[in-house]
Amino acid sequence: MTRTRPAAPTPSSGLPGALRCRRKFLRRFPGGFRDPAYLEWERDYKLETHRRWLDALSRDTFRDLLRDRQAAEAAARAVRVEQRSRHSMLFSFEKMALRDALRSPQGAHDFAHGLYEYLHGRGSMERRFEQWVAAIDALPRRQTRVLTWPLVTVFGFIAQPTRHMFMKPNTMRAAARVYGFELPYRSRPSWETYASLLAFAGLVRQDLADLRPRDMIDLQSFLWVQGSDEYA
Repeated sequence: MTRTRPAAPTPSSGLPGALRCRRKFLRRFPGGFRDPAYLEWERDYKLETHRRWLDALSRDTFRDLLRDRQAAEAAARAVRVEQRSRHSMLFSFEKMALRDALRSPQGAHDFAHGLYEYLHGRGSMERRFEQWVAAIDALPRRQTRVLTWPLVTVFGFIAQPTRHMFMKPNTMRAAARVYGFELPYRSRPSWETYASLLAFAGLVRQDLADLRPRDMIDLQSFLWVQGSDEYA
């Protein structure tokens, strides 16, 4: 007797490309978010980076460093955690621009305090995101710009992957197009675009509920499969 694979549930979002994107992901990773290849290629190194963040800059450690006027050390730890990832999420020009900006004591101070407030401060997510963008925009600049989507979003994604999403613009815009989601993109990081990205991730989570995505790592990885040339 031949077994037939159960039909995929109808995506609750109703977006035109949702089912096609699901099929593409499962062709590559038949075991879904628990597939051994998926874990090796997409999830495990991101989760390991998050764990290194918790070891280096937990909320209490981060707070204590700032209280002890060690903002430069806090900034250096944040950068080291990202750079030691098996697959760095930043472009080389972004890493150089950030490294240049943090050589200035004022730059390191503003970066570290801005990042702490973004991750652990009070107020709405919108207000904290906009203040974080402003802090990055104010960093010293030598040659290349510091204010990019990957740089603005990578540290939130590493530190709090249940809450924050990582934005590589070309890949996420491509994923949104094939999924049928209208993402109001602007090259300058803005709350409008980031809030829309979070909403997009929320819709994808609902559509894939039976596959049990655990966090934004799974959702970002799913969308990466849809939009990246690596999975064309």
